[in-house]
Amino acid sequence: MNRDYLQVKGRIFDIQKFSIHDGPGIRTIVFFKGCVLRCRWCCNPESQRYEIETMVTDGRKKTIGRDVTVEEVLLEIAKDRPFYRRSGGGVTLSGGEALCQPDFGAALLLGLKENGYHTAMESMGCADFSVIERYLPNLDLYLMDIKHMDAAKHKQFTGKSNELMLANAKKIAASDTQLIIRVPVIPGFNDTAAEIRAIAQYAASLPGVEELHLLPYHRLGQDKYLGLGREYWMGDVLPPTNETMGRLLEEVQRAGLKSQIGG
Repeated sequence: MNRDYLQVKGRIFDIQKFSIHDGPGIRTIVFFKGCVLRCRWCCNPESQRYEIETMVTDGRKKTIGRDVTVEEVLLEIAKDRPFYRRSGGGVTLSGGEALCQPDFGAALLLGLKENGYHTAMESMGCADFSVIERYLPNLDLYLMDIKHMDAAKHKQFTGKSNELMLANAKKIAASDTQLIIRVPVIPGFNDTAAEIRAIAQYAASLPGVEELHLLPYHRLGQDKYLGLGREYWMGDVLPPTNETMGRLLEEVQRAGLKSQIGG
């Protein structure tokens, strides 16, 4: 088989090992640089711009972003193969938005499957479906964010409307790739019972979708905005209470979906 794909380059800003989130088992998360959305609550603001940046962390300047080949990423991932095998884990593409680098993303997934890894991708699905189709043949699990059903409110808080993402969710659900819906629960944006109920009912209407995960808002990325010289729009917003999350979880379950708090 032609192995030229191993030299395809992409831009990432981190490879996180031993994660127990973003898919089953122990996983390695490859964080792509660049995103089409500007969610007010984003905890990885260093992921949003494709350009390599400098961020001040603990008083020191840190370069954010580096260019790597598929082969280089595979060599790093191979170091932890025993953990994937024992735990049923694998590798997850995240970001940013992995769909923003389709040549690299599709090539990396091909390499991962050729090496026998379980593959997942955490994504908003904000791309033409012809781009998503390049990922699906080698993608076992699509973890897709659906943030809101109201297009205007979605655009107000993220910078883009949601019609394309909702349409893509239907197409992904009709594919052979497992689809799990995830909802970041953001106070003042989508934390009412009615808003979560609407998302849950939509998710339940998608063929093959059985799970919806609720991800409570947190402020762990706030210092990164300061380090990048950017304003954090959510500074006065408190995380949702356990009581609120419990009520929202019940709404998801009433829609007939399995649910959990956290990814």
